[in-house]
Amino acid sequence: MRDSNFLREQNARHIWHPMAHPAEMQANPPKIITGGKGTRVSDVDGREVLDAVGGLWNVNLGYSADPVKKAIAAQLDQLPYYSAFRGTSTAPAIELAHELADWFAPEGMVRSFFTSGGSDSVETALRLARQFWKVKGQGEKTKFMALKKGYHGTHFGGASANGNANFRRNYEPLMPGFYHMPAPYTYRNPFNETDPARLAQLIIQSFEDEIAFQGADTIAAIIMEPVLGAGGVIVPHESFMPKLRALCDRHDILLIADEVVTGFGRTGSWSGSRLWGVKPDMMCIAKAITSGYFPLGATLIGERIAEAFEADKTTFGAIGHGYTYSAHPVGCAAALAALSETRRLNVADNAGARGLELQAGLKALKEKHEIVGDVRGIGLMAAIELVSDRAAKKPADKKVMGKVSEEAYGAGVMIRVSGPNIILSPPLIFTAAEVEETLAALDKALAAA
Repeated sequence: MRDSNFLREQNARHIWHPMAHPAEMQANPPKIITGGKGTRVSDVDGREVLDAVGGLWNVNLGYSADPVKKAIAAQLDQLPYYSAFRGTSTAPAIELAHELADWFAPEGMVRSFFTSGGSDSVETALRLARQFWKVKGQGEKTKFMALKKGYHGTHFGGASANGNANFRRNYEPLMPGFYHMPAPYTYRNPFNETDPARLAQLIIQSFEDEIAFQGADTIAAIIMEPVLGAGGVIVPHESFMPKLRALCDRHDILLIADEVVTGFGRTGSWSGSRLWGVKPDMMCIAKAITSGYFPLGATLIGERIAEAFEADKTTFGAIGHGYTYSAHPVGCAAALAALSETRRLNVADNAGARGLELQAGLKALKEKHEIVGDVRGIGLMAAIELVSDRAAKKPADKKVMGKVSEEAYGAGVMIRVSGPNIILSPPLIFTAAEVEETLAALDKALAAA
């Protein structure tokens, strides 16, 4: 690696960063992270901070999961790459598909289509949903429904399903045939409804109305995050996803669960769908499947869809879709090791316990700091929504959010800012002491802002 002076001089000169304005990055260069150990990362200046972001929702096992590192090295030595396209497979891919069928048996998943990450997994699910209805002889079922505030990645299909203007406006026109309903967002919603159960029912009625207008025979699927992540950690009422599943069943519409963030324990359950007691038709997974150590994802396929494809005798059942790195053997080996560690450490239970402590602490911060409008979360995913006027719910501006982020970092904790929200998604091996450390840093940062 080049010396630290070179890194500082060249920072943001030749790289465009995701989800950032290039000019802003050049004017205010991002932090240069050079190391990671346990739940902490260190920067080019030698400062060590607690990573309350978990990389990007994904480093569930922290930065010192040696079994995963060893599995990657061993697979590189044996077979660093081979294609999973028609005619060839690899041992790690076969083993991982078997493991995932076992892991997600309660959700009814029976097949895996491997991808390079979450956006790929969503794109695959959308394509397979349309193809499924062609296989079934109902080719007019091509439309999709999603939630405002939802996030489904950056490919054109996923971006079209996204329900946040920040991820849409600069790329429009997006794909036609995507329709958005209000989010189960108790703090802000068009119904001015503060009862989460009542809000859930109102949103389901909105879906019903739109389905009646569009025609159920034109709608392929509804896609949703069981807990909305990038949109501000919006936790729906426990009745919402079951009601949506029932609505899909009534109208013969597929339900796609985007579990890229919620899969593998972050909510305190092994999946968001399992948390709410729902069996979707497909699930999109990525991120924590390798704890971020290797780019890998999968679209998991339920029995109804698998049976239709595998019984098909026409060309409609042939999958004309895939990625060069689908079922990458090194990625699959990393996933097998990561899932073994995930089970061994039972991180879902830890996420549930630490999440209760985190939410209690965040509620105390809300009582203390007028700038905090709302706190939300479940397990080890949380949001603090900042406001400049609590009564009017006026969102805090960009300058204030930047101040909070810098002050928290100065106090020893990495946080993530998304709009007016502070997002927390630490490794699932977080301790009670590290929850307290995070809360203390936030307390200082909010006071400074």
